[in-house]
Amino acid sequence: MKIVSIALSKRKGTRKVVVEEAFLVENHGLEGDAHAGPWHRQVSFLAGESIEKAHKRGLDVTFGDFAENIATYGIDWLRVPVGTQVNLGEAAQVEITQIGKECHKKCAIYYLAGDCIMPREGIFARVLKGGKIRCGDSVQIVSER
Repeated sequence: MKIVSIALSKRKGTRKVVVEEAFLVENHGLEGDAHAGPWHRQVSFLAGESIEKAHKRGLDVTFGDFAENIATYGIDWLRVPVGTQVNLGEAAQVEITQIGKECHKKCAIYYLAGDCIMPREGIFARVLKGGKIRCGDSVQIVSER
């Protein structure tokens, strides 16, 4: 289980720009990301396998295109219950707060990609412990409710 992509954006509802490393700020989210702040969806996750499936279905998408902050390989996020704590890299830790989300309107991602899988497959978390994360870092589930 590992991080394969980290992505940030300055505005909500847009594709994110992929970076090699970033800093998770406790009780805030990814430094410099529009979705960070004092709420329950500070960081978003999506399985890299889901992005690949969307691409194979003919969508012109890659990492960051669904506005996910962190893409991973080797984790079935939909089976990870709310309340689960997850270690990222050497120091950071998050707690899963929400599975999926309601979209009130079709966002720019939907119109650019032809679909958005975040409402169905996106996972959201709040940052319990900050720290630097990098592509290739391990992801470890440390507790489940």
